[in-house]
Amino acid sequence: MIPKSTIDEIFQTARVEEVIADFVPLKKSGSNFKGKSPFVDERTPSFMVSPAKQIWKCFSSGKGGNVVSFLMEAEHYSYVEALKWLANKYNIEIKEDRERTPQEIENYSIRENLSIINEFAKDHFHYNLLKNEQGKAIGLSYFLERGFREDIIEKFQLGYCLDQSDGFTSAALAKNYKLNYLEKSGLTKVKDTRKFDFFRGRVMFPIHSIAGKVLGFGGRTLKSDKKIAKYFNSPESELYNKSKILYGLFFAKNAIIKYDNCYLVEGYTDVISMHQSGVENVVASSGTSLTVDQIKLIKRYSDNVTILYDGDAAGIRASFRGIDMILSEGMNVKVVLFPDGDDPDSFAKKSTTEELKTYIETNAKDFIVFKSDVLLADAGNDPLKKAQLINDIVNSIAVIEDAIKRQIYIKECTKIFDFEEQTITNEVNKSRQKNSQNAQRSYPSQRTPDNATQKTNKPVVSLSADEIPLEAMIPPEYLDAQPTTTVKPKDDFLYYYELDVIRILLNYAVYSVRTTSIEVDENGKEKETAVEVSVVELITHEINKDEMSFENETFNAIYNEYCAGLAEGILYNSERFTRHENSDISSVAADLVAPKYEISANWSTLKVRINTEIDNLDRAVLETIYAFKQAVVITRIKAIQSEINRLNEVDTQENIDQIMDLMIEHSKLDKVKLLLLDKLGRTII
Repeated sequence: MIPKSTIDEIFQTARVEEVIADFVPLKKSGSNFKGKSPFVDERTPSFMVSPAKQIWKCFSSGKGGNVVSFLMEAEHYSYVEALKWLANKYNIEIKEDRERTPQEIENYSIRENLSIINEFAKDHFHYNLLKNEQGKAIGLSYFLERGFREDIIEKFQLGYCLDQSDGFTSAALAKNYKLNYLEKSGLTKVKDTRKFDFFRGRVMFPIHSIAGKVLGFGGRTLKSDKKIAKYFNSPESELYNKSKILYGLFFAKNAIIKYDNCYLVEGYTDVISMHQSGVENVVASSGTSLTVDQIKLIKRYSDNVTILYDGDAAGIRASFRGIDMILSEGMNVKVVLFPDGDDPDSFAKKSTTEELKTYIETNAKDFIVFKSDVLLADAGNDPLKKAQLINDIVNSIAVIEDAIKRQIYIKECTKIFDFEEQTITNEVNKSRQKNSQNAQRSYPSQRTPDNATQKTNKPVVSLSADEIPLEAMIPPEYLDAQPTTTVKPKDDFLYYYELDVIRILLNYAVYSVRTTSIEVDENGKEKETAVEVSVVELITHEINKDEMSFENETFNAIYNEYCAGLAEGILYNSERFTRHENSDISSVAADLVAPKYEISANWSTLKVRINTEIDNLDRAVLETIYAFKQAVVITRIKAIQSEINRLNEVDTQENIDQIMDLMIEHSKLDKVKLLLLDKLGRTII
């Protein structure tokens, strides 16, 4: 656990505009910054960063929050990972609440030393490629002949290990790096008393973590000797686990999020060539068989995978297992075959960006169509082979956990093979039963069903709303708003009034407003007295006295936190909520305190007086409270009307008694509604 004092220090030190500028090009816009959304394609920048409030808001996607929530959205970090990233950026020491064990300290030391050595090696190999005569003549020439531009070579930090016995090792030892760590990293091999470079004479491909740290290397030989392995990868270590890494993910993750699709290829050069052609949402399994951990990495950024193949028959059949693994993780799979003689690398090099994108889009096949085409070509007219083919596809459908998806694929399968749907369904069910022991996988889905929340303290007051269309009462600025993670559909009437109460609290809770207090003197007469109270005190008093609550879970959590603060004599400002560890709360808070518009400085030069909400805050707060109460009343009246209609269907004495009670409540609420309308200054025509 990270101590709260450290979390507070991270929030106080980190600057949202500095952090986001590492990911999004920002331009000054008044007192704020603007840029294009990192989450969706857009021509006009709608991504806003407020240094004053330390929040960000993307009006295209509806997302927003604080500096931590940005890293969670953009990088898909956990809350703790985001805090640690910020602590590292701002050199803040994180002291865990508990002391680490000696083994944990040792493992950490090994990882740190290996990471430092890998960074040195990356720079060393890159320097060799660009500055060393042998490196330029052999390594750089190879990359340029392959058609790689210099900016792409720089982006992927490609390099060359000199064809010398211990060129790298000697350079590392001269920098005082320890031999045992050089050996553990796999960069140096030790035999008896001889030390030599593992990757000598190879062009180098650094393999990055999601955060951009170098975990290991891939090295390709440039020699034609068939006895020499074409590629070497760094050996497994405390830092490098190839089954949990995807080459290029560091460079691709933002594009995968933006396009909600991940292209999966086989090799390093496939990734690099596609980047050079303008397609960046691409990663490689680096020649290893696809693993569950690699699939989970992709799933952090998108549920959609498109596998790109070069048409090699053996490779295609070997891919079927990987497709089934992707399907079993609840993801959607499509497959693209390039023309004979082409792979993603060669096709990307000879195509424009539009040609490459168009080819992929027009040739992407759903996995079931792809698998059927491949297997049917093998089966010919052999009925036994066709039967086996259908069984193969049935087994693929059976691993899909989502029942609706399974049913859609079953229907597709019946069309392709002209079988009875029930027959395919039965076979799928048999396959699922056969594999039921494997259903309890060691990598359970992180998704959990939404649990219905029990609502308590339902307001007794309610209204009848025949005269006023509900849509007409929803503030228009909220109807036009883009939804956030907590926004409900636009037909949810009460939601928008709850939203406005929380908006007022977040923006003005600590401000003072004038209102009246009714007191009874010694003669029993009521007397109005003008008083000043904080906005949060006025709102909580009005809501609590009528025993009202919020339907929306996040709004209710924010409101209850304000109430808890008041009970301790604390008036919370918006910063508490925009920096909240609950991402739903921080996102809502950022949404509601982010200014949609900024008054141009030109108005002040014209000496034009612009009235804002804060200029009439007394009235604005009361109108928000009364509008919320009215919405609660109207919602209850609609519920009463529905209940009366239901009870009218069965003519029993018990139902008649209930209807009479409901009508009495209905009548009372009509009066409350009219009273509230009067306070709001509205007239029913």
